[in-house]
Amino acid sequence: MRCTAFIFLILTTVANAQNAPKLARQSEPKSVTVPFTLDHNRILIEVSIPLSDGTTQRVHAWIDNGNPELYISRKLFEHTGGSMSCDGQLCSAAPPAAINIDGMTISLSGRTGITEAKVPASGAPLAPGLPAEINIPSTVLRNYDVLIDFPEHEFTIAQTGSLKFKGVTAKVSVNPANGLIQVPSQIEKKKYNLGLDLGSSISFLAADLFDKLSTAHPDWPHMTGAIDPANMWGSNDEPNWKLMRLDRVQYGPLYLTDVPFVSLDAAAQVNFVKRFPVPTAGLLGSEALLNYRVGLDYVHSTVYFDIGRMFNAPDFDVIGVILRPEHDGRFTILGIADYEGKPSVAEVQAGDQLVAIDAIPVAGSSMGQVWSRLAGEPEKEHTLTIERKGKQFAVVAKVQHFLGATDEDGGKKESRKSNK
Repeated sequence: MRCTAFIFLILTTVANAQNAPKLARQSEPKSVTVPFTLDHNRILIEVSIPLSDGTTQRVHAWIDNGNPELYISRKLFEHTGGSMSCDGQLCSAAPPAAINIDGMTISLSGRTGITEAKVPASGAPLAPGLPAEINIPSTVLRNYDVLIDFPEHEFTIAQTGSLKFKGVTAKVSVNPANGLIQVPSQIEKKKYNLGLDLGSSISFLAADLFDKLSTAHPDWPHMTGAIDPANMWGSNDEPNWKLMRLDRVQYGPLYLTDVPFVSLDAAAQVNFVKRFPVPTAGLLGSEALLNYRVGLDYVHSTVYFDIGRMFNAPDFDVIGVILRPEHDGRFTILGIADYEGKPSVAEVQAGDQLVAIDAIPVAGSSMGQVWSRLAGEPEKEHTLTIERKGKQFAVVAKVQHFLGATDEDGGKKESRKSNK
């Protein structure tokens, strides 16, 4: 009897389990919002990457809407596995199938059109001075709704149609082949197209237009030497880059004043134009939009601008050294920017190594971390530890107000940078 009762109990339990309602498999979110780090005006978020051993790894990803190509670091490639072919400074490898952002799977293949990932050769980083292992390019982002909230440092990605955008709108041109965006703009009452590149730390203007405006407006603040956000990668030509603040730029529905631009040389301009389906005069980088929430509605070719704050953080109030981050984490000084006709740091030479700032070592730091230490109120002093031919010495350098407006007496005034 006990055995019969026991068997009956088992059969009853199994039958009840089969008839019990099954829990629905939890679906992925249609939209996720994650915090981001702004490093040298570049947006970094954390993502999960599947590895060859079946595990996943958390890495920093760079939101790079102004670049259609997928890049992964050599370190990440070695963890994800696969084969690679190299040609000069760049190698090609099969891209990861997807990344995961806070539970939402973001495809890196299929409708993105991505067939390969670019991998820097010789152990070079994904981008000099940027602590990222992968970028999320325009070819991926164009398949989603995207919101970049600069004031709150939040990044939102959503299935198309899932995001409710706010702010004033601009009908833009979106290249259907790669997702790059051009915004109708005006400078000096003349119409131009300017790209939207929130992966760029600074804005660029075609050299011919830059020179024309510079000649017509010698009173607009200008300088030579890529410092602060213009010191993008530490390329050899950055000490010769020309910078100028444009008095006023109409960018879609926005009226921006005192926007710093870098002159885009002819060769770079040719390559830049090839990416777009319409004529372009340059691009607006993140530096000009740090007060905004920028919404990218790719499906409807619309960009939203929602003002989030009125405060403008000082820019170009720094020590005027032009840096190159090396592969081993060191920082080489490429040049010294002039200030009022003289080298801004007289004791430092091109080729010196920047070892520390106020006794804090810079080796292994990002560009953003180093430039934040070189900043401050004008006339503030920082002690730089410099290495030259194997010997170290200290230099006391002052923060200068670069790219400031010039008054009638030749002195520097505060720039009128504002957003409306």
